[in-house]
Amino acid sequence: MSDKRKIIIDDNEVEVDPAMTLIQACEVAGIEVPRFCYHERLTIAGNCRMCLVEVVGGPPKPAASCAMQVRDLRPGPEGQPPVVKTNSPMVKKAREGVMEFLLINHPLDCPICDQGGECDLQDQAMAYGVDFSRYREPKRANQDLDLGPLVETHMTRCISCTRCVRFTTEVAGIHQMGQTGRGEDAEITSYLGETLNSNMQGNIIDLCPVGALVSKPYAFTARPWELTKTESIDVMDALGSNIRVDTKGREVMRILPRNHDGVNEEWISDKTRFVWDGLRRQRLDTPYVRENGKLRKASWGEALGKAAAAMKDKKVAGLIGDLVPTEAAFALKQLIEGMGGNVECRTDNAKLPAGNRAAYVGTATIEDIDNADMIQLIGTNPRVESPVLNARIRKAWSKGANIGLIGEPVDLTYEYAHIGNDRAALDGLANKKIDAAKKLNTIVVIGQGALREVDGEAVLAAALQLAENTQSKFMVLHSAAGRVGAMDVGAVTKGGMNAAIKDAEVIYNLGSDEVEIKDGPFVIYQGSHGDRGAHRADIILPGAAYTEENGLFVNTEGRPQLAMRAGFAPGEAKENWAILRALSAELGAVLPYDSMAALRSAMVAEVPHLGNIDQVPENTGAAVKPKKLGSATFKYAVKDFYLSNPIARASVLMGELSAGAAERNKKPMAAE
Repeated sequence: MSDKRKIIIDDNEVEVDPAMTLIQACEVAGIEVPRFCYHERLTIAGNCRMCLVEVVGGPPKPAASCAMQVRDLRPGPEGQPPVVKTNSPMVKKAREGVMEFLLINHPLDCPICDQGGECDLQDQAMAYGVDFSRYREPKRANQDLDLGPLVETHMTRCISCTRCVRFTTEVAGIHQMGQTGRGEDAEITSYLGETLNSNMQGNIIDLCPVGALVSKPYAFTARPWELTKTESIDVMDALGSNIRVDTKGREVMRILPRNHDGVNEEWISDKTRFVWDGLRRQRLDTPYVRENGKLRKASWGEALGKAAAAMKDKKVAGLIGDLVPTEAAFALKQLIEGMGGNVECRTDNAKLPAGNRAAYVGTATIEDIDNADMIQLIGTNPRVESPVLNARIRKAWSKGANIGLIGEPVDLTYEYAHIGNDRAALDGLANKKIDAAKKLNTIVVIGQGALREVDGEAVLAAALQLAENTQSKFMVLHSAAGRVGAMDVGAVTKGGMNAAIKDAEVIYNLGSDEVEIKDGPFVIYQGSHGDRGAHRADIILPGAAYTEENGLFVNTEGRPQLAMRAGFAPGEAKENWAILRALSAELGAVLPYDSMAALRSAMVAEVPHLGNIDQVPENTGAAVKPKKLGSATFKYAVKDFYLSNPIARASVLMGELSAGAAERNKKPMAAE
């Protein structure tokens, strides 16, 4: 017997799961049902009543399709499938009535509203509303909330759909928003007027179906129809969230999430969403050459000539930064290794084993978290290192998964068992005998902070042993977007960064701004921002940022994804691979490709799985020899969420958020 149920919607017969709601069944049948409060990733509120449909043979009034399940429908007198109508006169009248009520107190200030042009209320008023109003009384007005520097509020426009309340409570895991009052006095507000303390709060802007919650930094700068929209990939953390970059002319105006069930669902972190003002500031837009201790502007010809002269017949080392696309890492590796030098991408000294993909990427996918019974975190604070992944772990926890943490106790927005914060806790867990009968679906997640100390290899071996003993899937949570791709193309040196730059006379620094390079070697810096790397450089070659060139990024689970160019680099800055190609010609060791397509083909020929875009290759068993663990406590990889890379450090808004977070985290002083 089939567990599907037949149902007739507007004369279309469909077979659906009886647990589905009518609104979902209508989507299966390809019929659009308007809605304001219903959202497929949030719990059902059933309070806007816009999704009313007629159930034939049911009660003589329309039913809310978001709150009624298919299994609740009665069959016809002779056992015929139940019939639902979404366009009958009853439904039309009901929707017009609901829309009239919704617009009673709405200010109708569309010409000055930032949501204009992409507003659900506008669209649905056009499609399902009436063209007149019978309301003559004065409208209600509400006071605006102060939710912080990211979300601007116009609460008079609010239609009380409660999407923001449900998102902040269920997904972001904070409890500062709610609804107070009844009837006309009902309003959405924040607890005691608090600002939101979450690094995912920007998502409520996308969720709001009217203009009550809009983006503060983007306010009054552009209309949606003026923007050029480019689908791309985020590099602010290693999750590889799918994003859409909206540009006006040469400027990035805003960044929005794209839906991808396997990676970020439809959420992004606040750093991803609001970092765009950092793309305009502190940019390197012309080459520089250091003379008599001072940097001066130079032409491309002079800068490349001097760089080539400095590198010839010298011991050269290449460092690959956190935001470098895989193609540029591959080109630098070919260039430097062709000169007998070394390249290294593990600039934070993480002990990731080269060539062993199951140990530096893991065997778990991000989607595996959804069905996990147990998740063991080792030396990672996912709320800061990857907020969207943390929301996914919270979702698993809310379904009943148990979470364990080895590391400093922190607020992760969900409950967890704190097992300890030093190596002894990990050792005890890794060598514990597990009852094979208690087979659970478990995942072990290890962070970069756990792998950076001297005994990083031993920590990794212990984590892998724990995964093996418990038959768990294993995941390495990276903090650098370009790291996995650079590891895949083999941009590593035996012995790590210290071995790579030991005795080097020239260091070619490709966008590595988190590294202190000691005095001595000659430094050529290629990057997009005037950050730490540029200050130490003898020659600066200005490169493109992630929104200004096409590039391949491999995320923390090993999924290759394409970031597309949304605009052009400022001034004379060039694409990263093109700079390396031009430099190779100056050195007389020309790299064998003249286009990005040729470079990508050469790279895929060497590393075939990079050609399978948006697919996670399967990595099997990682063997790492057990080693002696030290005795240190675990430290986390990311200290300041908002200032973790040069683009974020150039952003005024990120600086403000970082200062606000530091202020909040201060221990409260008792009044004397």
